[in-house]
Amino acid sequence: MTDKIYILVAEDDADDRYLLETAFTEKGFKEKLTFVENGVELMDHLKRIHPGASSTEGPLPCFIMLDLNMPKKDGREVLKEIKEDPRYKKIPVIVFTTTKNEQEISRCYELGANTYVVKPVGFESLLQTIEDIRTYWFKTARRPQ
Repeated sequence: MTDKIYILVAEDDADDRYLLETAFTEKGFKEKLTFVENGVELMDHLKRIHPGASSTEGPLPCFIMLDLNMPKKDGREVLKEIKEDPRYKKIPVIVFTTTKNEQEISRCYELGANTYVVKPVGFESLLQTIEDIRTYWFKTARRPQ
């Protein structure tokens, strides 16, 4: 994988960020993880690397792992904003959250989530979940270029 391939992770909890980074490292995955701590930072990141139709734009993330319950701008607001913006709507968004509520799951899919994953409780489960997500989005799914 090249340095331009990365995953954008919106997660406000420092322990969860550490566990995700550790899981990717332990599995030997080479993709860079870029972390933001809230929805405002996520949208600022996207606008900074891909502001318009310039040939000097940076690469978009392969996918976004999005926590729902974040300060400043929560995941629902960000999901809606990403999927309504033609510059970003093709980026797969994986809602990665502790929320198990069926209405919340339905709402996220209605807003354009590509996948909804409830965060696993143990580290071994996290390793398997990360491997499953990565395998699906890098090997199984076909996306537009």
